[in-house]
Amino acid sequence: MFQGDSPIAPELLNDWIEVQSKLKKKLVTEDDFKWKVGTKIEGGDSCQVLKYIGGVDLSLWKEDSSVACATLVVLELKTLEIVYQDSSVVRLSVPYVPGFLAFREAPVLLELLDKMKASSHPFYPQLLMVDGNGILHPQGFGLACHLGVLANIPTIGIGKSLHHVDGLSKSTVRERFEMDGNSSQDIIPLVGDSGQTLGAALLSTRGSSKPIYVSIGHRISLAVAIDIVKLSCKYRVPETIRQADIKSRQYLQNSRLIFKGKVTGNAL
Repeated sequence: MFQGDSPIAPELLNDWIEVQSKLKKKLVTEDDFKWKVGTKIEGGDSCQVLKYIGGVDLSLWKEDSSVACATLVVLELKTLEIVYQDSSVVRLSVPYVPGFLAFREAPVLLELLDKMKASSHPFYPQLLMVDGNGILHPQGFGLACHLGVLANIPTIGIGKSLHHVDGLSKSTVRERFEMDGNSSQDIIPLVGDSGQTLGAALLSTRGSSKPIYVSIGHRISLAVAIDIVKLSCKYRVPETIRQADIKSRQYLQNSRLIFKGKVTGNAL
């Protein structure tokens, strides 16, 4: 089990910072895809309609936080029904370090994507939502960016909570929603002290008072990301992320009797 107060070697952190910096140079924050968001292809338009959207999540075993279940789900956007799912229970070899979540979670999530891609599966997602932040991140390069660049797929970061980034915090977002003129708004742009728009706080369901935090991951603009998130929400969290979370927890629970006390190596 990981020890929460165990120090991280400075050399390792320096390596991670260098990797983040190199990958960040490849980040694309504009629309870079061949599909359109809509219900049909207009005459003469060679673009495809966005049909298959993916979601990834990772759940930890309560009895041992180094054991986790990573899950990939793919939904049909029109119906929000699951058309593909896959899970993998692994022992994580990297502890959680704030700001460097990708180095703990990205490898196993990438394995699920690579496995699906290698089989030329017809439901391979055209877009991926990630339970984690994109550019709304202390280094401007969160898990959604990391996965997007490595998998070369458009990604959207979905944060369920907001940490202090560039002067932004939960309290400042709440104040902006409550300001005169904003009371009827369901979206608040997240503009940091630097003047950069890092994402948006979105009240995704009617009557909700608890926003989700949407940010660019890779190869997509914030405006389009918000539109897609709105289309994929039945509840507060997009259905891709919600189902990935549900399936990962179920898979972990169903597997616990098999691997309890028998966890060895990386894969279980």
